[in-house]
Amino acid sequence: MRRLTLLLTLLVFGAVLAACGGKKKAEDAVAPSPTAVPATETPTPEPATPTPTPVHASIDTKLPSVYQRYRVKDGGTIEEISYETQDYLSGDGTTYTKTAFVYLPPNYDPSQKYNILYLMHGIGGNEREWGMTGLTSTVKAIMDNLIHYGDIEPFIVVTPNGRSYPDFANTSGDSNSFYVFGKELRNDLMPYMESHYAVYTDADATAVRDHRAMAGLSMGGMQTINIGMCECLDVISWFGAFSAAPTSYEAKKVASIIDAEPLASYPVNYMYNLCGTNDNIAYMSASMAAKNLPTYTEKLTDGVNFRWMECPGGHDFAIWNLGFYNFAQIVFKK
Repeated sequence: MRRLTLLLTLLVFGAVLAACGGKKKAEDAVAPSPTAVPATETPTPEPATPTPTPVHASIDTKLPSVYQRYRVKDGGTIEEISYETQDYLSGDGTTYTKTAFVYLPPNYDPSQKYNILYLMHGIGGNEREWGMTGLTSTVKAIMDNLIHYGDIEPFIVVTPNGRSYPDFANTSGDSNSFYVFGKELRNDLMPYMESHYAVYTDADATAVRDHRAMAGLSMGGMQTINIGMCECLDVISWFGAFSAAPTSYEAKKVASIIDAEPLASYPVNYMYNLCGTNDNIAYMSASMAAKNLPTYTEKLTDGVNFRWMECPGGHDFAIWNLGFYNFAQIVFKK
């Protein structure tokens, strides 16, 4: 009887232990994991103000709109000048007063020295044809923006009247007056600019011709070639012709002149040419005057100090303003 009681007690105790062990295992199986403490989140920074895309000019077939914007705060200035000259067409010594417009770069400093570009108009225009007469001038906007964005060093631009006789105000007058402008340029306009503005002169310890340029549209392009290169290479060394007029010298003649005395020893720093392929007035003559110049003279090497450029366009300011924009990036850079 005692043995039976002991046996029953052991059986009951074992059952209790088994039940407790099972319950423990069940609790272990379903017990939730401790709640994880969230890590400190790194705040997302606010987007930074986008960095403006740098503006860099390039020789192009279209004038970028950003370079045509009028700069209100940091633009240059335009002045109208009057200078004395004479009737070089008749050669009778008659004197008279002419006007021109001068672009001065931002923060113009009379104590410095500036390069200078003489920019010529076409046969039907005058000193106002380039529109360089006021604050909204396209030439001024191009210069102001090229300087603002650091594409060029500041220089002075002059737009004179290219007719050298007393009836210069008559745009339908004697066109022969265009062909004697070189005498006025050398004898009257250049001396005036040198005595009134901070430009390089013969008194400076440098080749003054390296600091002078000439460029022009249509008839002014002819003047750049026929007069600038073929008459004034000793005093000017940078040239830009945009839709050069039909009376421009042909390439062989230009080469024969600049390679002979008295100009033989004077190099050309750069000659840039632009013409529209749809220009029925000047394309043929302009290409005959300039396109093959490097073939006839060792003074010009394509891709080094010479460039012939053409693009779709006519005989108009879409081409001429583009030509000025491109040439302004080239001129005075050696």
